[in-house]
Amino acid sequence: MQIVSLVWGVLAFLGMVIGLLPCFAVWSRLNIPFAGVGVILSIVALATAKASNKGIAIAALVSNGVAFAIGLIALLLGRGTL
Repeated sequence: MQIVSLVWGVLAFLGMVIGLLPCFAVWSRLNIPFAGVGVILSIVALATAKASNKGIAIAALVSNGVAFAIGLIALLLGRGTL
């Protein structure tokens, strides 16, 4: 579960970077739910991980959280509107 959430986080982070490009601003709107699901997956992975193996789940939670937050801020600033 941790690897899935980490891969999801990397994809969400890449989607956020693509959404910050001027010609792909609408991608930011599509990436917000994707990153939100990634945050939920990361929380589940963190809750089910053993005490010694939580590093991957924490990295996934950070990457999904950053992608979600920056995408939401970009959307609130008017990027990604049609």
